[in-house]
Amino acid sequence: MAIRNIVKDGDSILNKKCRPVEKFDSKLADLLDDMAETMHLANGVGLAAPQVGILRRIVVIDVGDGVIELINPQIIAFSGEQEGVEGCLSFPGEWGITKRPQYVKVKAFDRNGNEFTKDGKDLLAKAFCHEIDHLNGIVFKQVAERMLTPKEIEHMND
Repeated sequence: MAIRNIVKDGDSILNKKCRPVEKFDSKLADLLDDMAETMHLANGVGLAAPQVGILRRIVVIDVGDGVIELINPQIIAFSGEQEGVEGCLSFPGEWGITKRPQYVKVKAFDRNGNEFTKDGKDLLAKAFCHEIDHLNGIVFKQVAERMLTPKEIEHMND
């Protein structure tokens, strides 16, 4: 396993649409392991492949219940609404207010090419939307209702 560099704001790869994964092999498994390790080291809850410079439809998420790996994920159902603060490992120190579904169901493949579905509520639903947006070249700042001011961010840590 290896720590990958996280692509930061200003890199055009963050605005590109990713291609589907077609080969489920040891290279994919290594990338998934690297992404999970990178995400944990950065104290994130999600990481998408373009954030480590790879234009493939691959996501790892961990909201505290273990790593969820999503390959070629699609949102197939959603409901409700939640509004809250959202940030991104590619935009360190920046936070915005977003509206996301309260519940999201995704369909994806695991590292072995097996299709599955996964339900997510609250933070997991938000993470599904945020990371799948990355695969379509959309960053949270594009969907944020507004960005927080430095003073608001300062008070978040109180």
